[in-house]
Amino acid sequence: MLNLTQDIHPLTDFKRNTANLISKMKKSRRPLVLTVNGRAELVVQDAESYQQILERLERFEAVEAIRIGIAAAEKGHHKPAHQALADLGEKLGLPG
Repeated sequence: MLNLTQDIHPLTDFKRNTANLISKMKKSRRPLVLTVNGRAELVVQDAESYQQILERLERFEAVEAIRIGIAAAEKGHHKPAHQALADLGEKLGLPG
């Protein structure tokens, strides 16, 4: 599990040492937690790491949707594909 306690910096420190902290962040691939008046207020991370998080979240959401669909089908909450496609076409206003 990620432990952010070693990556906490005051916002004023980040402002003074931006280049150095960004360099460290890129090397470590770890986000920085920035504080204002001693309270965590912001998280800063490099764009590539953020993109990886977004991709993982998208995969997780897809897997969860599949899991929900399988559970619904197992409970009998389904309809034939031709009916589902016809319903979708009607909903989207496509010619039948």
